Amino acid sequence: MMADIVKELIESGVHFGHRASRWNPKMAPYIYARKNQVHILDIRETVRGLLRAKKYLKQVAEGGSLILFVGTKRQASGIVEREALRAGMSFITERWLGGTLTNFRTIRDRLTRLEELEALRSSDEINSYSKKMQSSLNREYRKMYRNLNGIRNMNRLPECVVVVDPNKERNAIREATKMGIATIALTDTDCDPDIVDLPIPGNDDGLRSIEAIISHLADAVIEGKTGQPVDREAVIAARVAAQAAAAEQAAEEAAALAAAKAAEAAALAAAKAAEAEAAPVVVAEEAPAEEAPAETGLTEEAPAEEA
Repeated sequence: MMADIVKELIESGVHFGHRASRWNPKMAPYIYARKNQVHILDIRETVRGLLRAKKYLKQVAEGGSLILFVGTKRQASGIVEREALRAGMSFITERWLGGTLTNFRTIRDRLTRLEELEALRSSDEINSYSKKMQSSLNREYRKMYRNLNGIRNMNRLPECVVVVDPNKERNAIREATKMGIATIALTDTDCDPDIVDLPIPGNDDGLRSIEAIISHLADAVIEGKTGQPVDREAVIAARVAAQAAAAEQAAEEAAALAAAKAAEAAALAAAKAAEAEAAPVVVAEEAPAEEAPAETGLTEEAPAEEA
């Protein structure tokens, strides 16, 4: 079990930190070595932090409390959303709205407004508004959906917040700390581990590293909710299959886009050729040759100079 976790984490590159010039000295206890000016994290510390976090999340889930997953950086957003949904928990992957935890009542009011807009859009009532008002309502809905959809089922404050990169999610950690909510974070060598309750030392930029850590944490939540251990091999197999399907879909979309562009270029070339054939041919008229002056055989004598 432990050997499998270590192997998975090493293969995911979780031990690769940032360049040594960017390090935070508070991460020194978690750093194993420096190689080619890059810090290498101690995999034993990563495993220790991961197991502590999993144990705590399992206890939280067993008690029926909520857990909020946060990852707004580009590399983390898709993974955080997928794993939070798998665990049946809320997530924020677009933008942390100030007051999400410290002013939760206002956030709930905004969620109520989101539900009102959804009901309006699904009914015929929206057609009674002017085109300008419809456009404004649709724009408001899209913005609110993007920022709030992941927490629409969060009817109370969570007991724990899980984040990827505490530097990026500093506002989330600050609000959680203020509200007495526990924090867990995937913490790279440029981060401050002291602002997090349960830091997990690890690469917070690599897709595979983020995926390995967050999926393990989601497993702990599922085990706490169901009381049944999660088949890790099945989780990895499903993830690989999903990645293959996504890659295949992306390839198909790229091929379709390339074919569409080629067809568009061919149609444009054909249109230009047809236009050139239909254009009348203009023949330039030759200018008449100028006639040479007639020769008279007489030459004018130069006037004699006066003496």
